[in-house]
Amino acid sequence: MPLMIFRLDERLVFPSPALAEDDGLLAVGGDLSPGRLLLAYQNGIFPWYSADEPILWYSPHERFVLYPERLKISKSMRQVLRSGKFTVTSNKCFNEVIEACSAIERQGQDGTWINDEMKAAYNRLHQLGHAHSVEVWKNDELVGGFYGVQVNSVFCGESMFSKVSNASKTALVWLCQAGRYSLIDCQVYTEHLASLGTEMICREEYMALLHDSKP
Repeated sequence: MPLMIFRLDERLVFPSPALAEDDGLLAVGGDLSPGRLLLAYQNGIFPWYSADEPILWYSPHERFVLYPERLKISKSMRQVLRSGKFTVTSNKCFNEVIEACSAIERQGQDGTWINDEMKAAYNRLHQLGHAHSVEVWKNDELVGGFYGVQVNSVFCGESMFSKVSNASKTALVWLCQAGRYSLIDCQVYTEHLASLGTEMICREEYMALLHDSKP
């Protein structure tokens, strides 16, 4: 049976996320304008594609999320946090964070999905106040962090990087303890995030949390 992938045009509309394929692929095409990106995130959809592909839009049937109050901090990580070796900031250098995320080598991946078009799009969202970054510094050097999009009180994480051990964990701990978000959407499973207390929930539960959360 052929796959039914929806092709987007200039209209700012998406099909129901419930119609996504098994791998979460929902639609193809459209653009990365601020209006379309915000509409996507408000409906549990995000773009994920390579530079040689058209824009692909995904809405996984399950979401890998972290409730800030359920964050697991190991004894060794608590020692790192107490040591004061890192300084954490927010929205200080969004562009540098997204550039670092695009440049980091990832096991099992050939290249990056964070192409120039994506960088420009999320920088626009940041300038409009919808995308945010967390930066981790060691001796005035940017050594870790991540960026994502805010929908109500849900932080939709896009990508993270770490140049030294525990830098990205420090950023995540800071975000959980900042008291700004009721949920952190990590999108897809990784062992690294699972060790911190991240868990799978169904799309329906995720959408309820996304829409019920308050800014």
